[in-house]
Amino acid sequence: MQVYFDKDTDLAAIRDKRIAVFGYGNQGRPQALNLRDSGIREVRVAARAGGMSAERARADGFDVMTPPAAAAWADMLVLLIPDEDQPRIYAEELAPHLRPGAALVFAHGLAIHFGLIVPRPDLDVMLVAPKGPGTALREQYKKGGGLLALFAVEKDASGHARALALAYAAALGSGRAGILETSFGEECEADLFNEQAVLWGAIPELILAGYETLVEAGFSPEVAYLECLTEVKLIGDLIYERGIAGMRKAISNTAEFGALAGGGRIVSREVRTEMRRILREVKNGNFVKDLLADAEAGYPRLLESRERARAHPIEAVGRRLRSLKSPE
Repeated sequence: MQVYFDKDTDLAAIRDKRIAVFGYGNQGRPQALNLRDSGIREVRVAARAGGMSAERARADGFDVMTPPAAAAWADMLVLLIPDEDQPRIYAEELAPHLRPGAALVFAHGLAIHFGLIVPRPDLDVMLVAPKGPGTALREQYKKGGGLLALFAVEKDASGHARALALAYAAALGSGRAGILETSFGEECEADLFNEQAVLWGAIPELILAGYETLVEAGFSPEVAYLECLTEVKLIGDLIYERGIAGMRKAISNTAEFGALAGGGRIVSREVRTEMRRILREVKNGNFVKDLLADAEAGYPRLLESRERARAHPIEAVGRRLRSLKSPE
């Protein structure tokens, strides 16, 4: 796979474009700030009048427009609003006002890949997806670095969509780290699978199961917390820096032999079968249907899950340990 860097991009492709960032949250704020600091002259934020996002964007020095006004003004529209909200907002507030030949930029392929948004034929449609949270995107940029990013072009109506996408990724700082080409479908399906089967789904559940097992067996909650949760950062950092094989070289023989003894028993054939089932549900659209149904109903499943997480005893233990301070 070819990797693109700053030398392979030309910021001039977007420097004079009118760019509207829709959403000023986890990704919207860092992306808008990085664009401005990269010399993009006209960056505005689209937000509802009177909302907290609008107030924060103004405090950061951005002009704020309503979504319909921003759609009529912008050459490039960067859609960083929640996936489940994008179809309605696009249809009702953006599509009727879009300029001819405008470009749509997504950070996730869901709405396009599953046909929730069907853009006009004259619009460029591209994906630029930094691989990390917005806080890390901004922090790395300010340090002179960047986050790896994926990019894709779904529709190249102008003949310049590829150059626009690469320039946009570079303006976020990703050209300092590497920009890799993908497709909307590949990015979307791999990301949805990872969120469920590995990163946000499996790892927290594994931590909780380990914590509960130790506490039920009479171990102190504090020791269980430190062993099963705190050390996750250690292994995460080691794997990021060295890879899995390199991580194993950095740990003790006892820890490495323990991984040999236990890993395959936890991630069993049944677990791998369930992973393949999750991937099928992602690819056939069933997961997206469930997501949209929960959103339409006011997020009952999501809200119940959040409440259950807040009520788990591990949270109280974590607050106690995080509040510890060394004596003066």
